[in-house]
Amino acid sequence: MKLPVLPTEKSFQSPLHHPRVATVIGRWLGTAVVICFLTGLYSHFLQDTPSWLPIPSRPAHLYRVTQGLHVLSGIVAVPLLLAKVWTVYPKLFAKLNPKAIGPTLERLSILVLVSAMALELLIGFVNTLQWYPWPFPFRQTHYALAWIIVGALAVHLAVKLPLIRANWRRTPEPTPESLPANTTGLTRRGLFRTVAGAATLVGLTTVGQSASPLGAIAVLAPRKPGIGPQGLPVNRTAEAAGVSGIDATWRFTIAGPKQLSFTLDQLNALPQHRSDLPIACVEGWSQGARWEGIRIRDLLQAVGAAPHSRVRVVSMEKGGFYGTSELPEEFAADPLTLLALRLNGSELALDHGFPARIIAPNRPGVLQTKWVHRLEVVA
Repeated sequence: MKLPVLPTEKSFQSPLHHPRVATVIGRWLGTAVVICFLTGLYSHFLQDTPSWLPIPSRPAHLYRVTQGLHVLSGIVAVPLLLAKVWTVYPKLFAKLNPKAIGPTLERLSILVLVSAMALELLIGFVNTLQWYPWPFPFRQTHYALAWIIVGALAVHLAVKLPLIRANWRRTPEPTPESLPANTTGLTRRGLFRTVAGAATLVGLTTVGQSASPLGAIAVLAPRKPGIGPQGLPVNRTAEAAGVSGIDATWRFTIAGPKQLSFTLDQLNALPQHRSDLPIACVEGWSQGARWEGIRIRDLLQAVGAAPHSRVRVVSMEKGGFYGTSELPEEFAADPLTLLALRLNGSELALDHGFPARIIAPNRPGVLQTKWVHRLEVVA
């Protein structure tokens, strides 16, 4: 039996497999990758803050913007990556000389780059659905893959820099006479419009989960504004957290230079304050709300602690990664940071953290700890 003949690079006659096309789409994809990487890095440092990096509590809505951009740029990168791979895949059939270090390094960098980006985008998208079918920890893996992508991208750009520079500026479209007789299909401009249109479409139909005015057209978004208890979406329910409510013996405790305990009625009798802040989740959705409760800095003052104190927050949640959290000094002292007792004018629903939860500016939703029963001043 005669074996099929493998194609070569010259087997692909479309003028769209051209360095100029790859350069233009690569610029778009590179922009999305940079935005996604920087905003993801910011989110990572908010959750695991190094001692040398002070994170400010203002602007209050900053995390809502950055994480919305993170998820948006990741989603937009999907059609851009597919278009980029389609444009350059004939190069995979070019003969490779093992002794040529440059081309070999280029081929390896492309393999690592495309594989890591595909996996990164896949698990990132699945994370927005809160589905984790893998045995490895999502956040740490997502973070490690981001650095692998950046490294592979740097190698790829260094190898391809001469070709990128040569095709950075607009080049003439090939004339019909210069193309093979059987060539049909899109022009370069038509391909650019198609790819840009696809990226714009998936962006517009998902960004409404963080940009409320576009919520009505967020048909591809896993979360939509206004849907959930008290008009606010919920990620982790009380049932999933193993919390069923409180009884008459429940007390809220704050431990510092001295220790105080309060019943829920006593907490409600303390001076109350209001903060208009969003819940902004790592999955990309966010929604503003009106919160009322006691300022954390007032509670610190009541136990004789300095306003700029680190505070450990302890939840009644059973299990999970976020049963405790920590408020850095800047957040604990911010007047917008509350031990919240009410949401949008009503007592907190159990799924929103009844009897008390933390709400602070510029914080990921996973750190706005629910079902709080204890605060500890960290020495």
